Amino acid sequence: MPDAIRKALASLRWQGRNLPWLGLAALVVIIDLASKAWISNSFFYGQRLEVLPVFDLVLLHNTGAAFSFLASAGGWQRVFFIGIGLVACLFLWGWLNQRQDSEKLLALALALILGGALGNLHDRILHGYVVDFLAFHWNHNYFPAFNLADSAITVGAGLILWLTLFGKKEKTG
Repeated sequence: MPDAIRKALASLRWQGRNLPWLGLAALVVIIDLASKAWISNSFFYGQRLEVLPVFDLVLLHNTGAAFSFLASAGGWQRVFFIGIGLVACLFLWGWLNQRQDSEKLLALALALILGGALGNLHDRILHGYVVDFLAFHWNHNYFPAFNLADSAITVGAGLILWLTLFGKKEKTG
């Protein structure tokens, strides 16, 4: 087996130090799935409820990716996005395992992204689409609807971007 593959597989071993972060990821999944179940059982498809002048709840099903990318691709995208989701979750798990114990903000970011990815992966596997229900708008211009998993992914990605731009740099030399 090539050394790179052996090293990648070794990074996926269980590490008890990550239990709190995996607990956070699990909490994100639970809250995400509970919110999707509530909206799915309370609304009919396409039903819109104005909560604020700039925010609605609406039940939508997204068979594509962000901004409904590839939503009308004919069905092959389901397997494609499930595959990407599985690879992403394994990558996030490996990254979480390889970080230093002192990198708590990175662990937080990875846990949020992992939880969000697992929540949306659950939907894709079970339903073939992701349940979206949060819709922001200004006048009649709507931002694409999203869900709590998407929000966790966005916050986690924002934290990683923050760390990349403004985090402490390790001293070399």
